Amino acid sequence: MSDFVLTASMMCADFGNLEKEVKALEAAGIDSFHIDIMDGRYVHNFAMSLYDMISIARISKKPLDVHLMIEHPRNNIDLFLRYLRKGDTVYIHPEAEYHPSTTISKIIDYGLHPGIAINPGTSVESIRELLRIVDRVLVMAVNPGNASQMFLPFVGEKIDTLLHLRKKMGFELYWDGACGADRMREYVPKKMDGFVLGTTLLFGKRAEYADIIPAVRKLDFSYLEKEPVQFDDQY
Repeated sequence: MSDFVLTASMMCADFGNLEKEVKALEAAGIDSFHIDIMDGRYVHNFAMSLYDMISIARISKKPLDVHLMIEHPRNNIDLFLRYLRKGDTVYIHPEAEYHPSTTISKIIDYGLHPGIAINPGTSVESIRELLRIVDRVLVMAVNPGNASQMFLPFVGEKIDTLLHLRKKMGFELYWDGACGADRMREYVPKKMDGFVLGTTLLFGKRAEYADIIPAVRKLDFSYLEKEPVQFDDQY
């Protein structure tokens, strides 16, 4: 067993076969399921819903990582929290809430892991105080709202700063967005706690999940060599 967590970004899954996808990922050894909830306001996209989250919770006993990309999550957060279980995590974006610490306290009251998600443009100093009251920090390596985006290089310096603060503040650090082979080879040795896997390494590949997940744990990305070359369709 590796000493880092692999969580599947379920917005990238095949929703025509959601139960099959969840069971296949579970059998392959995924550690948890990452669920992106979008309201079309905080980010200009809609992704998964409350009912998708409930469905996955019923199919699998694996932990859920619920990423709320919604405005003022405190207004509706009880709708989500009541269906979650101890061991599940809920992330909010501090910029989306007037008083994020109050929302974090509500997550704690439900016995869940409180987390914050940090956008590429959010400085560490602006959320430094919150680091003391959350269990997990989700660092967005891309702007939130869509899959298959390019890595923003300046995020690396922010991650290094958070890795330095992690032990002092007592939180775990997770990577989300553009999580590719090079990023994992660099940050697994730095003891990043977890990685959200999407289309770059996990979904839409020719290889089976049962082959991919054990390979990723070993940092063996040779299965990607079997993928067809992707061409830009823009002239």
